[in-house]
Amino acid sequence: MLNRIIISFVAFIFSTNISLARDYISIAGSSTVLPFATIIAEKFGKNPSFKTPVVESGGSSVGKKNVCEGVGVKYIDIGNASSRMKPKELEFCNKNGVKLTEIKVGYDGIVVANSKKGILLKISKSDLGKALTAKIPQNGKWIDNPYKNWNEINPSLPNLPIRVYGPPTTSGTRASFVELVNQKGYCAKDKDAKAASLGRGDKKGKKCRAMRTDGAFIEAGEQDNLIVQKLNEDPNAYGIFGFSYLDQNSDTIQGAEISDTAPTFENIASNNYSVSRALYIYVKHQHIGVIPGLKKFLENWKLNWSEDGILSDAGMIPMSETEREKYAKAIEELPVLTADILKK
Repeated sequence: MLNRIIISFVAFIFSTNISLARDYISIAGSSTVLPFATIIAEKFGKNPSFKTPVVESGGSSVGKKNVCEGVGVKYIDIGNASSRMKPKELEFCNKNGVKLTEIKVGYDGIVVANSKKGILLKISKSDLGKALTAKIPQNGKWIDNPYKNWNEINPSLPNLPIRVYGPPTTSGTRASFVELVNQKGYCAKDKDAKAASLGRGDKKGKKCRAMRTDGAFIEAGEQDNLIVQKLNEDPNAYGIFGFSYLDQNSDTIQGAEISDTAPTFENIASNNYSVSRALYIYVKHQHIGVIPGLKKFLENWKLNWSEDGILSDAGMIPMSETEREKYAKAIEELPVLTADILKK
């Protein structure tokens, strides 16, 4: 009996120490959300009552997976994402007993950019998808993408090798790009690709999301600033990343016009620029009230996401007033994310 009491006491002390082992907010995920989350973290860290949150990258898939892995201080508190959580990802959360609240914080455009020393790309979304998707239809069959130069796809495009740097499969930027450009821009619009997709039982063209692996598309990691660096070193190459990185490096790089629309703050905010997506943070319910300042950190987002806020100044596209009110309410009430909510 005494041994059982001692063991229970030791277990209690151990669990108490674990709960007190972290006194800062831990965040990971999307490289696109990273600079905005860092701004909020640094502003929050000026409050002497709390430590500055630790914000790490890794990609949207990593952020959503890590926040769902479990409850306790060894798991992150918030997952950042530039692609919305999927039902299967939420199932992983539910399996591990994790409850989340989904908070949309703004929007971002996905750009194809290059050095200002190079040729500005003016391309349709269909041609862009055709250049980068792994396979294209030919005589009713799907073959490995044979195009080497841009002008082989369309004579109006540059006579340059197709060489595009972009993020890996864990990236929300990549997930959104292949859906919006490869799938919906090319396979759902191009007559031959649409017919060939139906022929292989792929009504929505999802198989077109696969990117080339022959050197035309080059995975360059999760850090978008490294892609910008490569573009400055190679004027004939192009890169895929979030609008904020174009905005921050507009002195040296330029954004391609996609379907006759330039990637500007105004065009993205007005939905005229078609390659854009929402940005999210997923906060863990069970850590509210346990990790110091977590709820107040969320409140800092709503204080800074308006048209004249610091996030807008950094290149994030603000939500409409109606959406801001909706997600400000979500921060206050913390509704639990469900599969039904993800269907809306």
